[in-house]
Amino acid sequence: MKRIAIFPGSFDPFTNGHYDVVQRGCALFDHIIIALGNNSSKNRYFPVQDMVEIIEGVFKDNPKVRVQAYKGLTADFAKEVDARFLLRGLRNTTDFEYENTIAQANRHVNPELETVFLITSPSLAAINSSIIREIHRFGGNVQDFIPFSLSSLPADNPG
Repeated sequence: MKRIAIFPGSFDPFTNGHYDVVQRGCALFDHIIIALGNNSSKNRYFPVQDMVEIIEGVFKDNPKVRVQAYKGLTADFAKEVDARFLLRGLRNTTDFEYENTIAQANRHVNPELETVFLITSPSLAAINSSIIREIHRFGGNVQDFIPFSLSSLPADNPG
């Protein structure tokens, strides 16, 4: 049986930290699906479909990785794509507290789903999408934090 993992998130935008987790996860899993979910408590800054296409471009030469948008519960999406693993990155203890709660809920909905945590590489631990969006919103350069060019990507909420 193939080891399929989903790496879920809003990826608004996809960061070098996310990229690092996927690259390291490729050593552990046969396939990784980067799953862009719809978080009902967040308003997106970058359009989902644009981010899907950009992330596909980032991993175009990696046959282990695919990108897909989804709606609904992550645990249900995992069933749909036959994923038995959920891949998550942890930057700090605050992330662990949050992710542990989510992992328990996912396991309740889908008892076959195992969450695997990777500790973020130290050089990338300070990066998060919220900071990148804020810098970008006010015209700052975010290229050092993302694995693609933002020059042609429109923001849904630019100001």
